[in-house]
Amino acid sequence: MPTLQSPRALIFDCDGTVAHTMPLHWRAWQLVTRRYGIDFPETRFYALGGVPGRNILKMLFVEQGIDGLDPLVIAKEKEAAYLEFLHEVGPIEPVVEIARRHRGIIPMAIATGGSRPGIPAVLRHLGIYDWFGAIVTSEDVVLQKPAPDIFLEAARQLGVDPAECRAFEDTDLGMESIRAAGMEAIDVRLLPNYPKPMV
Repeated sequence: MPTLQSPRALIFDCDGTVAHTMPLHWRAWQLVTRRYGIDFPETRFYALGGVPGRNILKMLFVEQGIDGLDPLVIAKEKEAAYLEFLHEVGPIEPVVEIARRHRGIIPMAIATGGSRPGIPAVLRHLGIYDWFGAIVTSEDVVLQKPAPDIFLEAARQLGVDPAECRAFEDTDLGMESIRAAGMEAIDVRLLPNYPKPMV
């Protein structure tokens, strides 16, 4: 994998990377899965970080033999529940500091398995929405993480060769996605002062 002395662009995942949202997403998942009797353990939730909610629900429905529920409708319910917690979202400061240092110097993007309107709302809440020249969400590509498509689309929108991009992630699936895109991969979980614990 490339190690770049001077990347020409920085690309960041959002949930768990730039924004400390994962515990809030988990609270929203608990509300919705209990409502519908869906089994979704916390360890599984964190392992599937970066996978869109609709895809998670499709997987759980197949595994648990659940019929008659629409994964897209329930995913939207979960997202609405999560947005109720938006006021509690804080920055993941060591990562935001990296973005702050590079703001206006090189292009930056968000590449996330999250969805609209949640992701722009989080970035606006943190006061960093206008730092990014591109915001690519799960709606913008067909194949989701660990496929490279979200990161490749972010590089395309920035007009930078993927091999010249440094990308930041907080999940194993996300790291796999970055590497598949041919970018330098930074695991933010290894940064000093990254919030702990995460499951």
